[in-house]
Amino acid sequence: MQIFRTVGELQVYLSAQKERKIAFIPTMGALHQGHLDLIRAAQKEDSQALSVCSIFVNPTQFGDPKDLEKYPRTEQVDADLLAAIGCEVLFLPSVAEVYPANWATPTFDFGDLATTMEGASRIGHFAGVGQVVHRLLSIVKPDYLYLGQKDYQQVAVIKDMVYRQLGWAHIKVVMVATAREADGLAMSSRNVRLSPTGRAAAAGISQTLFAARELSKHAPTPLAVQQFVIDEYKKLGFDVDYVALVDATSLAPISAWPQQKNNAVCCVVVKIDGVRLLDNVML
Repeated sequence: MQIFRTVGELQVYLSAQKERKIAFIPTMGALHQGHLDLIRAAQKEDSQALSVCSIFVNPTQFGDPKDLEKYPRTEQVDADLLAAIGCEVLFLPSVAEVYPANWATPTFDFGDLATTMEGASRIGHFAGVGQVVHRLLSIVKPDYLYLGQKDYQQVAVIKDMVYRQLGWAHIKVVMVATAREADGLAMSSRNVRLSPTGRAAAAGISQTLFAARELSKHAPTPLAVQQFVIDEYKKLGFDVDYVALVDATSLAPISAWPQQKNNAVCCVVVKIDGVRLLDNVML
């Protein structure tokens, strides 16, 4: 696996591989099987594509400096994991490389996509996401971009930026299903911050969502499903940030079932042991 820390060195290498398509997986490190599944999905979709993974803890998408400080950094472990599954390129830039003094990020308007759910809870978060993803795409110039379903709203925001606002139709954005632990908990770098008791309880996040998916097959309204999830989380003692049933494309709240139920998504965030955990299911 080739490792690059500067934009210049990376681009020289990529330009020499110009006969191959590029599959890009941007991450913030502290890799787990969910991240590795993105690499595997890229390898499966186009076995001839050059797999490029970046690890960059982006300061502009953290509203709380303490959250940025706590974010785990496991560079060598991450590099070993990527090499073991055949990732070909790892990009490890500094903040100065990603945001040089002469770089000007375009202004993106995500509209309602960025004002609900995570946008309401983490002011400025998606502006930071748009900034770093635009910059990384400008550096790597990929043909494929792989993102995880766990961050469903983030995927919607990035698709809006890539396709509607930038018109970069040459990039195929691929959403890969959420990777889960054996008990159903969505894999996340934050999970390691849970106490043993909290970790055991956290399985209830997805178990409740799976039950909600079944309930949605016969529930009269989305509100009934939403209330079921809220009630179950309160019984489990979770601090509920939000439970939202939204349109799968616009992320607008739904008050009635769409003609096709799989056009609806239930997105949730709860806090356990003070750790903020998110998940979602397609209904």
